[in-house]
Amino acid sequence: MSERRAAPTVGQVILGRRLQELREAAGLKREEAARVLRVAPATVRRMETAEVALKIPYVQVLLTTYGVPDGEVAAFVALTEEANRPGWWQRFHDVLPDWFSMHISLEGAARLIRSYEPHFVPGLLQTEDYARAVLEAGTVGQAGSESLERYVTLRMTRQKLLTREHPPHFWVIMDETVLRRPVSIRGAVMREQIDRLLDATESDDITLQVAEYADGPHPGAYTSFTLFRFGAPELPDMVYSEYLTGALYLDSRAEVSQHLEVLDHMSARAASAERTKKLLREYREVY
Repeated sequence: MSERRAAPTVGQVILGRRLQELREAAGLKREEAARVLRVAPATVRRMETAEVALKIPYVQVLLTTYGVPDGEVAAFVALTEEANRPGWWQRFHDVLPDWFSMHISLEGAARLIRSYEPHFVPGLLQTEDYARAVLEAGTVGQAGSESLERYVTLRMTRQKLLTREHPPHFWVIMDETVLRRPVSIRGAVMREQIDRLLDATESDDITLQVAEYADGPHPGAYTSFTLFRFGAPELPDMVYSEYLTGALYLDSRAEVSQHLEVLDHMSARAASAERTKKLLREYREVY
């Protein structure tokens, strides 16, 4: 049986989907592919859904069975070897929940990230002190100071995504609650965080909007969520929605379309870029 992984990389997800497409194009069922490998059909399914790492010998046999030319087999194997390499975040395995590993992988592969945050500044835009205060107040704070600092380091490392060459476009709508809720008794923490947000509004790769109280209720008010869009045609748009002890990853067209529609509706009603800057400056004076 193929080796299980804590969470798949985006490369494994893409290649798994591609293996499924090649099998279906060859007119073979999973049971037939499994007989070629001498494994259970469930193993083929787990390979195609990226629940297990892709073993190179299995991949080579399947591609040959599906009639893929030798040159393309070699290229596919090279991509498989690359996809099987651990992501940078796996060095934080001691504090990183399995269900969030996939989020970081998707984050790194996306070309567009759209997010709604009703309670806190999104992690990709948090200052170190703000992140520490938020994490300490939650369940992470119960894990001890050493684990807390590991979480903070992980969050700060994730932010390199926004300053790399060819970063994704990050478009976030924050509820006004985010600006009104102090995370620390030290006013400097909130002032520095708002300065960070003001700096972010100057980036061509970041769109920041505030959903104001005055606009009343909106369709996204139930929970935070993030929509990822990718450049790879094999990977559809995906939605990430977190709850206290885990997360949901949605990729059905109906569910993703509904989340996208809500984001579009909210962005049309939320404060414009200039209005958002004005609000940020006003709240900075409060602290």
